[in-house]
Amino acid sequence: MAKFILFVSIVFLILVVLLFSFGSSRRDPDEIVIWTQDLPAGRAVLDSLLTEFMQQHLGTKVSEIYYETEELRSNFIVAAVGGSGPDLIYGPSDQVGPFEVMKIIQPLEHLLSEDSLADFIDEGKVTYKEHLYALADRVGNHLTLVYNKKLMSKPPQTTDELIELGLKLTQDWDGDGIIDQYALAWNYVEPFFFIPFLAGYGGWVMDDRGNPTLDTPATVSACQFIVDLRTKYKIIPRECDLDVANTLFKAGRAAMVINGPWSWGNYRENGVDIGLSRIPKVSATGLWSAPMISATAYSINVNTRDERLEKTLEVLRYITSRQAQLRYTRVLTTIPARKSAQEDAIVTNDELLKRSKEQVEVGKPMPIDPAMRAIWDAMRPPYQSVLNGSLSPQEAARRMQEDAIKKIAEMQE
Repeated sequence: MAKFILFVSIVFLILVVLLFSFGSSRRDPDEIVIWTQDLPAGRAVLDSLLTEFMQQHLGTKVSEIYYETEELRSNFIVAAVGGSGPDLIYGPSDQVGPFEVMKIIQPLEHLLSEDSLADFIDEGKVTYKEHLYALADRVGNHLTLVYNKKLMSKPPQTTDELIELGLKLTQDWDGDGIIDQYALAWNYVEPFFFIPFLAGYGGWVMDDRGNPTLDTPATVSACQFIVDLRTKYKIIPRECDLDVANTLFKAGRAAMVINGPWSWGNYRENGVDIGLSRIPKVSATGLWSAPMISATAYSINVNTRDERLEKTLEVLRYITSRQAQLRYTRVLTTIPARKSAQEDAIVTNDELLKRSKEQVEVGKPMPIDPAMRAIWDAMRPPYQSVLNGSLSPQEAARRMQEDAIKKIAEMQE
């Protein structure tokens, strides 16, 4: 059965490659295609920019196709290896590492002039192995503490304060034994949302050489802290993913949530008067909880060449321009990747952006190393086993490390 499943999978991938390759050979040379994992609000901005571009460049058609992040990566790998795929691919900066290893994106430093790159902050130019592989329109892409100003006037600055305040904010309104309002709700079942507290306890996911660093006292302590918030202090929901957290927060049944800039606009649209603050400092270590900081950026398919490459570069310059980045800022409250855009009053006068940049100051760059993909996959099952009570934090940390080492070795075979 396993061999049959493997055979079917290989056949499917071959068919997909052939399909993409056939589509590429027939595609109009004046049509530029973008694949993106951006959320609806961001895609709406991109659509408006592309409409303007096409009005100014008659005869050129630019279209965008949405895929969820993991689907985007896997589809792009299959398509690009098969000699086709989109001209531009947009996503978080950590996808650059795996794409570079497979040689399916091309360096940009010789395609874009130094003058055109000079206005981008360093974080907006995604480099790997001394080459520029992606150009950002936004930076940060980070988690912060978001709080409902109607339910609390001052956010906690430390984890001790979080627990103390949380015990007051968590309430059973009708005395039926069921909690009606939580202090905090967030997607704590996913490792990405666990990372700030791992860093706050002094840990991290890998060292400077790309080796996993998960079997540490910091991992154990951070896991135990999340468990304690849920079972000891009971100030977070017992079960909570992203949808549950957002529903509770928008309904006024969670005073705080940990989420990123992709969510803030939706909260305000739903009538929540939000404030932002750094995720609390870990009282036991004196270190700020540090979310991963990354850019969301465009890379160019290695298969995009000649006349299509020149048109793709025109599109890239347009959708990463100063005015384009400020449009995203207006709609999404995101931090632009250009220096001149960051100096605009739209940015400097926005209170949420000020608080957002304060969180960035204590964040840590998301590793671009391809090993990060293996580390995510290695972290998830043991971490979630801690949450369901089937593993101790100590055993989970050990298994994370073992699985990460194994998966990285498999990647390198």
